[in-house]
Amino acid sequence: MAQTGLSASRRFLRGRIRTGVVRSRNSLVPAIQMTVCAVGAYAFAEYILGHTGPLFAATSSLIALGFSRDPRLRRVVEVGLGCTLGIVVGDLLLHWLGAGIWQAAVVLLFSILLARFLDSGTIFTTQLGLQSLLVVLLPAPAGGPFTRSIDAVVGGVFALLVTILVPKDPRREPRKDVQKLLHELAEVLRECASALLHSDSTEAWHALVRGRNCQPLVDAMRQSLRASGEVATLAPAYRRHRDELDRLEQSLDFIDLALRNSRVFARRLTSAINHAALSDEAVENIAEVLQETAAAIDELSLGLAEVHDGVRRTHLRTARVDLSDIAGRLHPRMLKVQRLEGETVVMLFRPLMVDLLEATGIDPREARDILPPL
Repeated sequence: MAQTGLSASRRFLRGRIRTGVVRSRNSLVPAIQMTVCAVGAYAFAEYILGHTGPLFAATSSLIALGFSRDPRLRRVVEVGLGCTLGIVVGDLLLHWLGAGIWQAAVVLLFSILLARFLDSGTIFTTQLGLQSLLVVLLPAPAGGPFTRSIDAVVGGVFALLVTILVPKDPRREPRKDVQKLLHELAEVLRECASALLHSDSTEAWHALVRGRNCQPLVDAMRQSLRASGEVATLAPAYRRHRDELDRLEQSLDFIDLALRNSRVFARRLTSAINHAALSDEAVENIAEVLQETAAAIDELSLGLAEVHDGVRRTHLRTARVDLSDIAGRLHPRMLKVQRLEGETVVMLFRPLMVDLLEATGIDPREARDILPPL
């Protein structure tokens, strides 16, 4: 028993070390950028502007660059505005309430609530609360309290300069995200197919749960696209990729709809399995449709994540042809479905197919016309 526990601990440690090494290696270039940016902002504020110990120049540049998916321009604005408003609020309340621990508590609570009233940004709230607290608890730096605000702006400007002059490919994160999303959608359909073949409603319910868990991935990709669009706008080297990012954003809208429809489909499938609403022949036909659709989604994923235009178009064309072929068979009679509840399963899969066809670039009306008339 002890040997088994020791072996498991070793595997865990090896996995953690391996993951840490990969994460550190992938973060090397951003880490160098953040270091150069922070030190450069600090040096500029100290030697050029003459500020004493301008820590906020360094910290604001780190916050503005960071590893977050949020757009950097928004983070820069949040740091600068939060710092400035925090100083104003802190000075006003210090004048009215005086200095002390309970005054600091009042100032911090008021500042946090004010920040949440003005904006939902986490960085904005943190900066406003921190600055107002520092005004109450610490003496003002040489040059006045707004020196910190100037330092924060300096750090933000340095972060923007790094983003413009040494940008990363803005398509990298959205491509990874769309692959994750489509992989999950394909697995949801494969689980639904398996649930049908094994007449296992619990497995269909697991597919539904898996589909629900995809929403954070959709939200993360939207954030990545906003940040990437900002980089493509600011950095001249990547402005030519704006069209590709726009296409990815359009595809994401359709993928999001497809995921939502997959959840509706999985929920109805659970009921159909429980009530034995499908004949053996219908089960085989629908399971085949689901498996083929999952394979076409894998092809769509390769197309949307591909770097080279020619290869991307080839994958998208293949996915379009495969999905069109599947869509042409989505009629209850063609799939040998007889009972009303079984027909509902097929009917709920049709909108999902339209969403996938639109994600490949097909016009909405053309996508609907591919479906056999009812």
